Amino acid sequence: MKIDKVAGIEARGFILGGAVAHQLSAGFVPIRKKGKLPHHTRAVEYALEYGQDTIEMHLDAVLEGERVMLVDDLIATGGTALAAVELLTQAKAEIIAAAFVVDLPELGGAAKLRQAGVPVSTLVAFEGH
Repeated sequence: MKIDKVAGIEARGFILGGAVAHQLSAGFVPIRKKGKLPHHTRAVEYALEYGQDTIEMHLDAVLEGERVMLVDDLIATGGTALAAVELLTQAKAEIIAAAFVVDLPELGGAAKLRQAGVPVSTLVAFEGH
């Protein structure tokens, strides 16, 4: 499938996403915590178990209609990943996949992404006993 951009969530998603983008000959989009990106950004605030946080992406990082894959090391509750999906949706990107190395399914993050219509792939799923 054609992927125009790979979006990596700070910080391990930068390492994984950059490598994936290189292999796919796609562009790379960093999604970072508030205040870390230079130039003009769009932001999304999201809930954490212990409060609120904000992530940002450059306004010109993704063009309307570009096909984007979201990458990070871990999906737990899905808060950060869903906020990244919201950022990409605001940019009118087509989110075609999300990939994670580790899934903690009991926390429900991957299920939330799937409910939002994002196909999710993981290498390892850890379930509690």
